[in-house]
Amino acid sequence: MHPAQPIAPSTPPTVLVRPTVMSTDRAARGERALALLVCIGCLSILAVAAWLEPSGDGAGTHTQLGLPPCGWASRLGRPCPTCGMTTAFAYVADGDLVHAFVAQPAGFVLALGTAAGFWGSLHIAVTGSRLGRIGARMLRPWWLWSAAGMVAAAWVYKLVTWPAT
Repeated sequence: MHPAQPIAPSTPPTVLVRPTVMSTDRAARGERALALLVCIGCLSILAVAAWLEPSGDGAGTHTQLGLPPCGWASRLGRPCPTCGMTTAFAYVADGDLVHAFVAQPAGFVLALGTAAGFWGSLHIAVTGSRLGRIGARMLRPWWLWSAAGMVAAAWVYKLVTWPAT
């Protein structure tokens, strides 16, 4: 006689579950087309900026595009909120980041953002990456108010550093 052995609870049969393959979750054709348009727009702006000769005065580079001189600067002797932006872009396109910042700090940041926008949108258009979702998050009120504050601070900087006439 054998001692009683406890009966092991029956274990359910092992079921092999095929792992699901995650989709690559790439950007749709329309998103990629939009990214390509953004890429071309950013590249166009940077190409024009590279073609311009930055003004040593820190403003006025835009007149090379056939635009009139700044009305605020002409009439009031003070810079407008965007004075120096084109000059900052031209300096950034030339790789002179220090002079770009001195010309217009907000223009410097915007030019770097345009360059980043070019590379990011090119990446999205070519690979179908979902990187654009990160950029879309920046269109929230907090970011937009921060950008407006940066432009206002840069304008104060231009007002303080503007040569007296």
